[in-house]
Amino acid sequence: MKKNIAVIYGGFSSEHEISVQSGLYVSSVIDREKYNVYNILISKQNWKCTNKNEKIDKSDFSINNNNNKIKFDVALILIHGTPGENGILQAYLEMYNIPYLGSNVLTSSLTFNKFYCNNYLRNYQIKMAESVLIRKNDKLNTSKIIKKLSLPIFVKPNAGGSSFGITKVKKESELIVAINHALTESDEVIIEQFIKGREITCGLTKINGELKAFPLCEIVSKNEFFDYEAKYNSSLNEEIVPAPIAEAIANNCTHISKKIYQILNCSGIVRIDYIFSDNVFYFLEINTIPGMTSESLVPKMIKYANINITDLYTSLIQNIISN
Repeated sequence: MKKNIAVIYGGFSSEHEISVQSGLYVSSVIDREKYNVYNILISKQNWKCTNKNEKIDKSDFSINNNNNKIKFDVALILIHGTPGENGILQAYLEMYNIPYLGSNVLTSSLTFNKFYCNNYLRNYQIKMAESVLIRKNDKLNTSKIIKKLSLPIFVKPNAGGSSFGITKVKKESELIVAINHALTESDEVIIEQFIKGREITCGLTKINGELKAFPLCEIVSKNEFFDYEAKYNSSLNEEIVPAPIAEAIANNCTHISKKIYQILNCSGIVRIDYIFSDNVFYFLEINTIPGMTSESLVPKMIKYANINITDLYTSLIQNIISN
């Protein structure tokens, strides 16, 4: 009998529409010969199975189709931002014993909080920029922040998985505006030291206990930085796979990425972003639910590696079912 797979997308954040695209793409590549696939769209107003036109019963995460209750054997979470990337949805699914692809509650909540994740990884000698955490309603001393980090600096929502709410600040007079902009996405703001270098990203996953890294990608933005506009407008960025760097350097990035994956106890497909400067990889952030549209970075890496994405998801799903 075919297993029932719930592909969950949407969510409550500014990344809702991108998540919908990720979910629909992943749904399209799952092997229908092996699985029954149900597209689950989540919003603040409604949870529904779009391909069966049925509401989700939140009391046990099921649907009723022609008076037949359908439960799910595996959930694939494609929600960027809350509640999919911060551990909330994972906790909900665990209450109903529904296995899911991706990192667990603790890992998801830790990695979603950039400042806490950074400070946790510092204990393992992972290199990264210096940073300051600002909470909503904190009294601000902009001079003190700039004295510690120097200009320019990046101001970002501390809890968020996208490029929304990010500002590159070059003058002290711009800092308060940038902080208020970031606070529209999160109640906490992380302010980071600027490191000039090349942006390199590594995608990886674990199958049958083996950690596999995909070819690296270099991101070259025509904007000031790889902001939301550049990320989703191909005319404003160049995504080079494989990254044009020496093999030994690429292997070093892969080694660091695998170390981070294991330290954080990740699961499923993740993407880790770095700034490469003076022969050092500086950790930027980890995406435990990276973009998975047809044009996203990780699918491009998978394609270059000559990996069939349908077979990859079959292996990931079977891994969950057999555990």
